Amino acid sequence: MLYLELLIQGIIYGSMYAIIAVGLTLVYGLLRILHVAHAGLFALGGYLGLLITNATGSLLLAMPLAAAGVGLVGMVVYRLCYHPILDRPPYVALIASIGLFIAMEEIYRLVFGPYGLTYNDVPLQSQIAFLGMNLRTAELAIVFGSVILLGTLSYLAQKTRIGVAWKATVDDPQMAASFGIDPLKVRYLNFFIGSGLAAIGGIFISLLSNLVEPTMGGVPSYKALAIIVLGGLGNVTGTLIASLVLGVVEAFGTIYIGHLMDRDAIAFAFLILVLMIRPQGMLSGR
Repeated sequence: MLYLELLIQGIIYGSMYAIIAVGLTLVYGLLRILHVAHAGLFALGGYLGLLITNATGSLLLAMPLAAAGVGLVGMVVYRLCYHPILDRPPYVALIASIGLFIAMEEIYRLVFGPYGLTYNDVPLQSQIAFLGMNLRTAELAIVFGSVILLGTLSYLAQKTRIGVAWKATVDDPQMAASFGIDPLKVRYLNFFIGSGLAAIGGIFISLLSNLVEPTMGGVPSYKALAIIVLGGLGNVTGTLIASLVLGVVEAFGTIYIGHLMDRDAIAFAFLILVLMIRPQGMLSGR
C-alpha cells in the first residue's frame, strides 16, 4: 500500500509538472528560446485564479478566466520581449527572459504584498476514497485536468489545420510563409496556449498549498526547464514522460532519502544524475 500511495503522489506532482513544462516545450520547439519568464506567468495565473475565486466563489469560472488573461499577457511578452530580438543569438533572449522574470516577481511583491495570499475557502479539499486511500478532490482534479488539457493539445497539434501550421512553422518558417501561413500568428497562438497552461499550473499548486506568493514560480519552473532538457529539447512526448518520472522519483525519494535532502533537492539531484549519463535527453535520437 505504501508503494501505491507513493506512486499516486508521484503521478499527481508529475501531472502538475507536465502542465508547466509542456508550455516551455512549445516555446522552445517554435523559437529555440528558454523562456524563463514562464515562471512569472505561472505565478500570475496563481494570483488571478485566487483573486477571481475569492471574489466570485467559483473556481470553475476562475480557471478559464485566469488562463485567458495570462495567455494574453504571454502574447504581449512575446511581442515586446522576444519578437524584436529573434535575429540575435539565443543567449540574448535568455538574458531578456531572466530579467523579465525578476521584474515580474518585484511587480507582484509591490502589487500584492510580499507575504502571499490565501483562499477565503480553499476549493476542492473534500476527501475521496480511491484505491483504499483518501485523496483530496484537488489532487484528483490535477491528474484528470492535466489529461484533458494535454489530450486536447495533442488533438489540436495532430488533427487540425492549426496543428499543421504549427508544425510547418517549426520545421521551416520561410517555407510555411510561402504557403500562406502567418508565422507571427502561429507564434502568438503558441504563447497564448503555453502561458494559459502555466496559469493552470499556478492554480493547481495554489490549491495544494493554499498560498500564492511572488516567488512561487521559481522552483517549479526551474524544474520544468530541467525537465524539457531531460525529455529532449522540443520533444513534447519526452517532456511528459520526464515529468511523470520526476514526480515518482520525488515521491519515493522523500521516503528513502528524505532525511538527507528535501523534495526539491531530490528532484534536482536526480535530474543532474540523468543528464550526466544522457545529456541529450531520454527521448532524443542523438
